[in-house]
Amino acid sequence: MESGGCPSYGTYVRPERTSASNEGAEEQGVRFAMALVVAACLLQTQSSFAQADAKKIMDGVYQQDTSRDTSLKAVLDVFDKEGKKRQKKLIVLRLGAPGDSKTLVRFTDPPEVKGVALLSINKHGEKDRQWLYIPATNRARPVAPRDRSEKFAGTDFTYEDLADRMTDDFTYRILSENESIEGHKTYKIESTPRDPANSQYKFVYFWVAQDVPVILNAEMYDLTGKKIRTLHATTIKKANNIYGARHIEMTTVADNTKTVLTIDSAAFNKGLDEKLFTPEGLEKSQ
Repeated sequence: MESGGCPSYGTYVRPERTSASNEGAEEQGVRFAMALVVAACLLQTQSSFAQADAKKIMDGVYQQDTSRDTSLKAVLDVFDKEGKKRQKKLIVLRLGAPGDSKTLVRFTDPPEVKGVALLSINKHGEKDRQWLYIPATNRARPVAPRDRSEKFAGTDFTYEDLADRMTDDFTYRILSENESIEGHKTYKIESTPRDPANSQYKFVYFWVAQDVPVILNAEMYDLTGKKIRTLHATTIKKANNIYGARHIEMTTVADNTKTVLTIDSAAFNKGLDEKLFTPEGLEKSQ
């Protein structure tokens, strides 16, 4: 058996000949067996390629951003189950590349949430770390792993949703290549955490556009396999050679609530100070 799991064809030894009829039956049996082996190897190879392609597609989404830092200004419209809207404004600052980065989300309006901030630190080979800063206490407290599935500041985004995604922490497989969303042909990809303890989601379905490296839709499923959250992204734009959605809707299925994130502006490589991206920096910046 070769390392790839398929047998080496040079190892077959023909049995001694008996009669002509037995020889014919034997040759037919050998050909049939070899055909089965070839078919099995082809399926195995195709499966391996599909896994590699799915990972490559997801890497393409997150690794296209090679900027040193990113600054976003955005608006969150939060809708309750009756459709009533509350609006919040925020800035998003990120230092480093996705998967090895520090991200700071800070509300700037309205007054009751102004200054509330979330710091997320992602580093290869380490678990995500997050800190929540509340101005009233002037203290940054760590977000416990058990709280990562909680909604952040009354929105439909959880703490886990706001952390950068490290693709090496998940396995991927392509489920479909022929579904279209708003004119974009997509790859439907299933994402499963390598360590189930590190995510609130048992699996997530992503629909990634085939013409641009952007996630257009997502469905999140809890540990029982129940769909709990959906994401829909529109208004695709390119800035600094990076494709991204400027309008993102996150819906909580059971609550029938929705949060709409609209990115008003994006700037890159402004030379953000690394001291901003520490728990101490959260407290001193107020």
